[in-house]
Amino acid sequence: MIPIDRRRALRAAAGAAVTGALATGCTDSAPGPPGSVPTSSVPPHGHSPGAVSGQARPAGRAAPPPRRFPGQPAEIAHGPRDRARVALTFHGQGDPATATAVLTEAERAGARITVLAVGGWLDEHPRLARRVLDGGHDLGNHTLHHADISSMDEAEAYAEITGCAERLRRLTGSIGTWFRPSRTQHATALIERLARRAGYPHVLSYDVDSLDFTSPGASAVVRTVTGQIRNGSVVSLHFGYADTVAALPALLDALERRGLRAVTTTELLT
Repeated sequence: MIPIDRRRALRAAAGAAVTGALATGCTDSAPGPPGSVPTSSVPPHGHSPGAVSGQARPAGRAAPPPRRFPGQPAEIAHGPRDRARVALTFHGQGDPATATAVLTEAERAGARITVLAVGGWLDEHPRLARRVLDGGHDLGNHTLHHADISSMDEAEAYAEITGCAERLRRLTGSIGTWFRPSRTQHATALIERLARRAGYPHVLSYDVDSLDFTSPGASAVVRTVTGQIRNGSVVSLHFGYADTVAALPALLDALERRGLRAVTTTELLT
């Protein structure tokens, strides 16, 4: 049973998500969110983005860098199937109150998650980078503008990867632990190569799609995830959707009942 004060807080965050959500599903071909920067304005290859207005500066120790996991493929979609661990991965974009509510609820349940942040979102809410890390979660790169990276030429795609990486480096001292391409579940051979060039040994995919970006209702999100999840699964979820916020307590409770522990992607593979 979810205590009343938790329900109230999560309902409030869910309401904020309805009015303030900016995230777009990564397999959705719809146009980018309002205020997004067109792909044509991506800086040219090799150009370092300018300073982020009002950015938070790195505090304390630098965040962990990407690491290579021997025996794992270039694109990782799941972890070992012989351990009762799963990774809940969130596409980082949307209302900051919603993001904070998700982080807080995960921490209350003893769960740790992976946040793949959009660079433009970090420009608007730079302090959330350190908030993610301070909660013990993984933080990674989900491109600069969340555009369709698979349709870009090499220079544009590389600028999308390195633009977000540079923001993460300025905010945390690291380019982030993971890279996930935008608007696609799977990376092309070109994107894998560009990610390696930018410093990411692996591209992070997933084997369970919550479909939360279709706004099917909280109970449907829980059913979709629990119907597919198993040992080692990597689940795709999004900040910024009311259904995701509302579903999280029930989802975490369901994982606990099944003996599945939600950990960072780094821990899943370690």
